[in-house]
Amino acid sequence: MTTPRTALVTGANRGIGLATARALHRAGWRVVLTARDRDAARTAAAETGPHAVGVPLDVTLPESVAAARDATGPVDALVSNAGVLLDAGYDPLTVPADLVRATLDVNVLGAWRVCQTFVPDMISSGWGRVVLLSSGTGTFTHGLFPGAPGYALSKTAVNGLTTLLAAATRGTGVLVNAVNPGPTRTRMMPDAGGTVRGAADDVVHALELPDDGPTGVLFRSGRIAGW
Repeated sequence: MTTPRTALVTGANRGIGLATARALHRAGWRVVLTARDRDAARTAAAETGPHAVGVPLDVTLPESVAAARDATGPVDALVSNAGVLLDAGYDPLTVPADLVRATLDVNVLGAWRVCQTFVPDMISSGWGRVVLLSSGTGTFTHGLFPGAPGYALSKTAVNGLTTLLAAATRGTGVLVNAVNPGPTRTRMMPDAGGTVRGAADDVVHALELPDDGPTGVLFRSGRIAGW
């Protein structure tokens, strides 16, 4: 019997993260669901199913990320989903710098910190998959969205981080890609038309790429999209 691969999902207590964890569980993965609150992570894991594990992880705190690595050990795949949208309704000339800083701390530096902690194990094992959650609001193809400038800029930076990590891991067996799920109905975007299950399917597609699959690209609905 083949030992199931392990995937760690950040921000997995609700929304796209929880839907992704459940989709991976259905597909036979062992899933580690993380959230800032330990009880929320454990509750989400218990509701996901047998062999799902809940672990506290705050992407903004190096000691929390390190503790999560100690608790889980190496993982085969990472879904960097944790994110915030704090500046909706502002424009680039009025958005408070503190909101931008807080957004970048979670969406960019948090993602980077988690990757630096978990990806080296994938390189050592010769296989891994990393998916970073992006957004059309941060692509030059669509044009950065000025109505949430800190958030849009953070997703542009996530796209850049994806290409950097892909370059650093090329040839190691690790594939690093970004996924733009499109407007998805979550607590962050309650009026959006897309479903979390559809978004989760897009993430799982990027995690289950063959070994010769693309790396350093942005996926939208299972297809490579422009940055």
